[in-house]
Order: sequence, then C-alpha cells, then structure tokens
Amino acid sequence: MQQKIPDPRVHSMFSGDRTWAFGAVIVLWTLYGFVFWRLTQTAPADGVLQALAVAGGLVLLFNSASIIAMIKHYAEDKEHIYGLDIHYLDEMKKSKG
Repeated sequence: MQQKIPDPRVHSMFSGDRTWAFGAVIVLWTLYGFVFWRLTQTAPADGVLQALAVAGGLVLLFNSASIIAMIKHYAEDKEHIYGLDIHYLDEMKKSKG
C-alpha cells in the first residue's frame, strides 16, 4: 500500500491558524486585564468588582479552553481540514489559469 506524502502547505496553514488563535487569546487576556485594572480605580463597591472579576474570569477560562480544544482538534485532523482548502485553492488556480 502506498503511503501518502503530506503536503507542506498543510503544516504552514495550520501553523498560521495556531499563531493567530493564540494571538487572539493573548489580546483577549490583555484587554480583560486592562479593563479590570481600570475598573479597580472607579468601581463603586467591592461586591460589584468581585462579580465582574468572576464573570470575566469565566469568560476568559471558557474562551481559552475552547481555543485550545479547537487547536487540538485541528492538529489531529489537519490533513483532512487543510487538505480540502488546498484542493479547492488549487482548483481555483487551475480554472483561472
């Protein structure tokens, strides 16, 4: 049985998506940190600040977990996921050229 040679473009596309996904998580954490820092200076009561901290922490936790799960899934099935993209990109190039 012949083994299929992986397309190097698959790894390149996966690396780019992984970088952008982790970058988006870092930006989200940074923005939440900045907003929380600014709120500590103007919050009217400690209870409000605590509620916002818990809610923001849950948003960060679930969002980060979902991005990590997405990257893990993409890593497991990247040949199929990106292979389809590459196939259709190649077909578009053929039809234009």
